[in-house]
Amino acid sequence: MEKISFNSKEHKLFYEEMLGKFTYQDEYHKAFFYCMGSCETTRKHINKLFDFDQGGINPDNINESFQTGTSYKVTRMAFNLWNGYVDENNPGAFTPNELFCCDLAKEFQQAIKLRYPDNFMEREKGKDSIREKIEVLQKKQEHSKDTLEIKIEKRNELVNGGMR
Repeated sequence: MEKISFNSKEHKLFYEEMLGKFTYQDEYHKAFFYCMGSCETTRKHINKLFDFDQGGINPDNINESFQTGTSYKVTRMAFNLWNGYVDENNPGAFTPNELFCCDLAKEFQQAIKLRYPDNFMEREKGKDSIREKIEVLQKKQEHSKDTLEIKIEKRNELVNGGMR
């Protein structure tokens, strides 16, 4: 995985502190706390938005008075990355069109990469994909087979020609 970029020192410290509270740091926790740490408001109110005792999100607090336009988007993105949460009363607020229309689009993209790391693995430079390797091996095998058949034909010609 590529290096994680943070939008501030506070963002990075928050992320590290939150992950430090859990012995098991999976993609859900990484994406959630990365996303929530990208905004000062959500960092400040993390205890209202995440239940550390139960280990899950607090959707009932999504509409608290502390929320700003940006923190709503951060919360919605983080909640959705956590477990696919969508507010049934306002599902349109969870679409990419709504969420990515803010200054934190880059951070949202990073959070998605943290949540789905296998989908964002880059090929190593100079390495072929498995499909390409299989195709190369098949061509080599066909070439070897053709070469072997030609050698057998020549041998047979020599053997048969020498018997006459």
